Amino acid sequence: MQNSAWKKHKSCGTSSLLPMTPKNPQQWLQVVGHAGSFHVGEYGTLLKKFCEGEQQCYLKLMKDSLRPFVPAYYGVMQRDEQDYNMMDNLLTHFNTPAIMDCKMGSRTYQEEELLKAQERPQPRKDMYEKMVAVDPEAPTEQERAQQAVLKTRYMQWRETLSSTTTLGFRIEGFKKANEECHTNFKRTKSREQVSEALDNFVESNTHIVWGYLRRLKQLRQVLETSDFFRTHEVVGSSLLFVHDWKGRTGVWMIDFGKTVALPAPLTLDHRTPWVEGNREDGYLWGLDNLIDILANMLPLT
Repeated sequence: MQNSAWKKHKSCGTSSLLPMTPKNPQQWLQVVGHAGSFHVGEYGTLLKKFCEGEQQCYLKLMKDSLRPFVPAYYGVMQRDEQDYNMMDNLLTHFNTPAIMDCKMGSRTYQEEELLKAQERPQPRKDMYEKMVAVDPEAPTEQERAQQAVLKTRYMQWRETLSSTTTLGFRIEGFKKANEECHTNFKRTKSREQVSEALDNFVESNTHIVWGYLRRLKQLRQVLETSDFFRTHEVVGSSLLFVHDWKGRTGVWMIDFGKTVALPAPLTLDHRTPWVEGNREDGYLWGLDNLIDILANMLPLT
């Protein structure tokens, strides 16, 4: 069985895993984030650059009802003086797979990040330039005069571009078998646009849609009773979708670098709309919408 590798562009935080031209072992390129790395481990494992927050999440998840829905975690190992979290390589048992990364939740920044940015409100020229590159009309008159925007304003504006704020999830990117990566989803916002992108990913194959729907409904049921999920703010985490030409499908929760435990006795329902201070992340609201969109792609029976 060929191994598959993921290459990583961010040591701790959000990520999107997308494959590039298969090699032996297959090499996969991560297309969102900053420089960093994944390595292929032995016996179907994956080495991901160490992040203590993510390690703590995996240690708890291995004892939680969510264990079947995340990569199995094997601890920390060192390679070339760098620490890595070692986990299952989720692509190992698929044959030339198609994969998709959906970032879940109604925001992808932690409340802590927002508070830090509010405490030190520095107008940022780099973020202004990023904003006008996407939408020249977005800045206010004051921001245009300063040629700068506050980080808090930029963070919240960025989320409104995609379906993150309208549907509680967004497609980060996907790659169909033997094709280039599709990553131009920053402005994919409406239900219809998302549905069209998902249909493109599954190539209108209802068998694949059924497989994903079954798995997502099982995941939702477990999330609603999971101790881990109830007591954590899950931000910047993704669902990894994988299918192959044999019709095999799988969905797993990945990327817990920004997931943080809540102070007791606070718990979240993950559906209540976020207002600053309530820590809600909209994860289940997004999953409800994702399930609904996939279900509507099936023929009426």
